[in-house]
Amino acid sequence: MSTSPAAPHRVTWHTHYALAMLAVIYIFNYIDRLVISILIEPIKAEFGISDTQIGLLSGVAFAIFYTFFGLPFGRLADRIGRKPVIALACIAWSAMTMLCGVATSFAMLLLFRIGVAVGEAGGTAPSVAMVSDLYPAKQRSRALSVFLMGPSLGAVLGLGLGGWIAQTYGWRTAFIVIGAPGVLLGLLFLLTVRAPRPAAAQGAPGAAQESWKRTLALLFATPAFTLIVAAGTLAAVMGYAIGTWNPSFLIRSHGLSMQEAGLLVGLGGGIAATVGTLLCGSITDRLVARDPGWQLGVPVIACLASVPLGLAFYLWPAGTAFHIGSMVVPEAYLFYVAFSFTATWWSVPCFGALSHLFPPNRLAQASAIFVMGMTLFGVGLGPIIVGGLSDFFTANLGQEALRYALASTIGLYALTALCLALALPRYRRRLLGATPAAETATVSA
Repeated sequence: MSTSPAAPHRVTWHTHYALAMLAVIYIFNYIDRLVISILIEPIKAEFGISDTQIGLLSGVAFAIFYTFFGLPFGRLADRIGRKPVIALACIAWSAMTMLCGVATSFAMLLLFRIGVAVGEAGGTAPSVAMVSDLYPAKQRSRALSVFLMGPSLGAVLGLGLGGWIAQTYGWRTAFIVIGAPGVLLGLLFLLTVRAPRPAAAQGAPGAAQESWKRTLALLFATPAFTLIVAAGTLAAVMGYAIGTWNPSFLIRSHGLSMQEAGLLVGLGGGIAATVGTLLCGSITDRLVARDPGWQLGVPVIACLASVPLGLAFYLWPAGTAFHIGSMVVPEAYLFYVAFSFTATWWSVPCFGALSHLFPPNRLAQASAIFVMGMTLFGVGLGPIIVGGLSDFFTANLGQEALRYALASTIGLYALTALCLALALPRYRRRLLGATPAAETATVSA
């Protein structure tokens, strides 16, 4: 059976309010993270930098600092509670986003983006752990699907609104306006949300004394954990590459303006991904009630379906499907909407799987390692790999270089499916209490 107990409190309106606040904060987490992708072209023009440097700005530098601080913040949240860590992190990353709007050089902008990364390192893992604290196991995937709408709705607002603000008032104003609400959200969360007590206060065995070395050993000795982390990492490499470069792809290969690209990627893709995320949570909970293996079976199917849809989006030639007013909607964009619907179906089941594998005093740390892998390699490598490939292909392909750079990485979703398929039998045995004796002895040691 699951090692994570049911939520310690009855589910009430306070529970749902806490979930709603966590979801809104996570939306702004992604708005602040993704807004730079719609601002790439004006930032390049002002500072005279290359696609590879943009990959460094939006990827490697962000990922290194996010990863370095992720586990300490996860450990702190397991010790003192989730709420103060989440609230202060939200205030910090939002303030640093606003400061990006006053940067006068590439180096200064890079420094402020590092500040955003440090702040956001305290957001995701403690939030996932708090959702798992709030809801019993049978409702957890649905609750997590509400929380994990953040990336999708963040794309809608960050790209759509960010593109409009940048086109109308300039890219600096976009950073300032988009960062400001998070400061107020962090304060509101701290003052109004009721949160479960930290694991140590609940009397979790060894919660206050367990060293970080022992915690890490127990986490990685848990069957399926390493493969789930690998799957999330591979999916994130592709996901962050897409999130960073899709607006520029539509601008360069389909002739859209910055505002049009932001609206199409943000609204159409974001809404499709939001619906997909919510539906994924509901379907996963229903199927898991029959067999716990579906927790990982659902994302295997979705990742395999995403590969042909993604290739069709990037390789479909330029052509007009229809117009929305004066805005041209490319034929390839129809594949993007379908791709956005399926490409997010790995996140809710994977986070849900962690909540079933680990007790409360280790859950934020387990989630932090999962997010660290996603960030270090996803944020760190995804944008810069595509940016580097685009620069490399430019000599022969010119304006179409970015198209083939993105298409060449889409197969990572097939590797994600492979890792989850390998993890599935191990995970299923663990939850059904049939883990082999050698594995159980290792975990219990």
